[in-house]
Amino acid sequence: MKTLEDLKRIREQAQKAMQVRESDHSAKICVAMGTCGIASGARETMAAILDELEKRGITDVAVTQSGCKGLCEQEPTVDVCKSDQPTVTYGYVTPEKARQIIAQHIVNVNIAGEWVVATDKK
Repeated sequence: MKTLEDLKRIREQAQKAMQVRESDHSAKICVAMGTCGIASGARETMAAILDELEKRGITDVAVTQSGCKGLCEQEPTVDVCKSDQPTVTYGYVTPEKARQIIAQHIVNVNIAGEWVVATDKK
């Protein structure tokens, strides 16, 4: 950072990133970040989710993290909650699968059934 313009650009990027976590949302994505999740690649999965949302210009999806969900053998796990649908928990979510979940579940509203571990019936 060398100029005031650089500082402003960094500030705008930070505000945009925080909006993903704090504003009104059509959906919420939660990545389990317990020790077992992190060891299985949850950080990379979270980064892929944030990157894919940014690439697609999607700003109305909240992305959060949780602790251990007790599904250690399925890590990394990702919950997708849409207001009009049951919560879906996906297991073994690699960064590539995370990008596909964004495309299928968030954009096209089709649950990626082959990776579903559990659903929360409403």
